[in-house]
Amino acid sequence: MYAKIKDVLSGKFADGEEVEVGGWVVKNRSSGKIVFTLIRDATGEIQVTTRKGNVCEDALKVADALSLECSVIIKGKVRTDQRAPGGRELTVTDLKLIGASKDYPIFGEEHNPEVLLDLRHLHIRSKELVSVMKVKDAVFSSCREWFRANGFYEVTPPIIISSACEGGSTLFELKYFEDRAYLSQSAQLYLESLIFGLEKVYSITPSFRAEKSRTTRHLAEYWHVEGEMAWTGLYEMIDMLESLVCHVCNKTAEERYDDIKLVGGDPEYFKNLKPPFPRITYDEAVKMLQADGFNIKWGDDFGTHEERQLSTHYDKPFFVTEYPAEVKAFYMKDAGNGKVLNVDMIAPKGFGEIIGASERETGLKALEERIKKQGEDPAKYAWYLDLRRYGSVQHSGFGMGTERLVRWLCGLEHIRDTIPYPRTISRSYP
Repeated sequence: MYAKIKDVLSGKFADGEEVEVGGWVVKNRSSGKIVFTLIRDATGEIQVTTRKGNVCEDALKVADALSLECSVIIKGKVRTDQRAPGGRELTVTDLKLIGASKDYPIFGEEHNPEVLLDLRHLHIRSKELVSVMKVKDAVFSSCREWFRANGFYEVTPPIIISSACEGGSTLFELKYFEDRAYLSQSAQLYLESLIFGLEKVYSITPSFRAEKSRTTRHLAEYWHVEGEMAWTGLYEMIDMLESLVCHVCNKTAEERYDDIKLVGGDPEYFKNLKPPFPRITYDEAVKMLQADGFNIKWGDDFGTHEERQLSTHYDKPFFVTEYPAEVKAFYMKDAGNGKVLNVDMIAPKGFGEIIGASERETGLKALEERIKKQGEDPAKYAWYLDLRRYGSVQHSGFGMGTERLVRWLCGLEHIRDTIPYPRTISRSYP
């Protein structure tokens, strides 16, 4: 096994100790008798110095000719030098070129975003995107840690479905043998079925929305962290969501502090994020927007601009509860007065909605009527309605967009940089 660069930089190996490192070339410059090469692996970057007299002529020639993104194996002696990036370097004793990289197409600082998306299979090697993926990994692991500590079971709901969860207009349709099927918009309905045996369940799955949106916060394919809890009302769940988000942000900022900082985020803010979060009703939010000059009336849904404006009033995430039933999905519990028992968690600084949640409707007739009112056939949801016929209980659930959370953590301008291969209205390649 090759030594990891972070271990060399951290002092795990003593000065003069010889190690072998595998990596890729970031920079290379030569003065003829000495070649300075910056190489990277998944853990960091280190300078390696190839000097005439320390290696054979062939190795020196190879070092001199190294180009961007060549893969190499370096054998060298550890040396402390404060002038080197990270304060340590390797004095090369042997060097092998493993994979050549002639005319690497991404060079320099400025590139058209569309060009970089066409070259995404190469651009995902960049320092910035590597850091974002490390942050995302920490988000997933800290989510699982919180769920396990709070008595949830991870389950595996289907991705191919027969009926809509969030509305038929945003479904991706596919041919399923001789029938018609769809890609899942959400695991929610299936998670609800699992609470009757496991009580508290969650899943981390891809979801698909055929929304014709060209915004900085929409993807056609994204990763969805979803949970459902039996015996749980809306406001008890809100307390849990505060706990989950704070745990994920605190833990991720602690583990990936340097990565968050590198891409422009504020790790100190997330390390110190604590509950409670502000809570306002939809009615209060409408009044705030009207006072801020927005032409909005009761019954209108909030879009990107409205959420951004509301977020200017807070320096931490906040909850908006009890929206009008007309703008929300059929499965949300009726709260009376034309409202439902739901909540959206909105991040500050214009990052928008990160979590959507609600207490679920348990009344069979009420649920059937809501399905009909939204233009759907209750017969398509026969299995889901059975959950209300046989031992129904109060329950609540939520969905968190992982990429939206990562975008907020990293302070990114566009959500496309939170996922290795973004799928949008205009892109399915590569």
